[in-house]
Amino acid sequence: MDESRMLPILKICPGQVSPYVIVCGDPGRTRVIAKHLEDAREVAYNREYRVVNGVYRSTPVTIASHGVGAAGACVCFEELIKAGARILIRVGTAGSLSRSIVDGDLIVATGAVREDGVTDQLVPLSFPAIADSSVASALYEAGVRRGARISRGIVLSVGAFYPGILPLPNAGMSLAGAIGVEMEVSALLIVASLRGVRAGAILAVDGMAIEFDGDAYNPNREVVARAIELEAEIALDALACLASEER
Repeated sequence: MDESRMLPILKICPGQVSPYVIVCGDPGRTRVIAKHLEDAREVAYNREYRVVNGVYRSTPVTIASHGVGAAGACVCFEELIKAGARILIRVGTAGSLSRSIVDGDLIVATGAVREDGVTDQLVPLSFPAIADSSVASALYEAGVRRGARISRGIVLSVGAFYPGILPLPNAGMSLAGAIGVEMEVSALLIVASLRGVRAGAILAVDGMAIEFDGDAYNPNREVVARAIELEAEIALDALACLASEER
């Protein structure tokens, strides 16, 4: 490996990343996703950033973890793109902002509200965070084929997890029509737009968050684990379809 070409945070080099990438927050979740790959192998692990390469249905795939929050995630997305990523799909979790979307359901993000605390330093807030339509459609259609309880719509990306003296914007954004809340989708969509690549996201619902109660929040339940497993398979299906269309 030519260390002079190594990217400083992920500690990978250009060419070590597939054009087809799944990103997730938890480094441990890379293993959940990688078990569906052939020839899975870890190529780098630095800080919260674990990078794994493998093959799914004849498609080379990279899986990378980005940690919690938009600031660190942006670093991950930027370096993955520098290393060769051209389609990125976030596989994550979200709180529901809709009474009709419950634990274990899946959400495909069509766009994101930019309350992430980072992307306003990259581009004015008037610029929208929009998922690539082909990626979002591939995710939704793959979910339907697998029989998932799946919705699509705008999600809220926040910078703060626990509220301070100011309220979180969850309830207001729910009234406006946002259907889920998480922390990194807007960052992914903005970085992808700025760098000329395609991106989307699928999220497993792990609780009701219109009136968020951090003390009661518990994502470590079987219904959530099953949904994460399913969304990983859906994301891989979508990547394989998108790769096939490009070929």
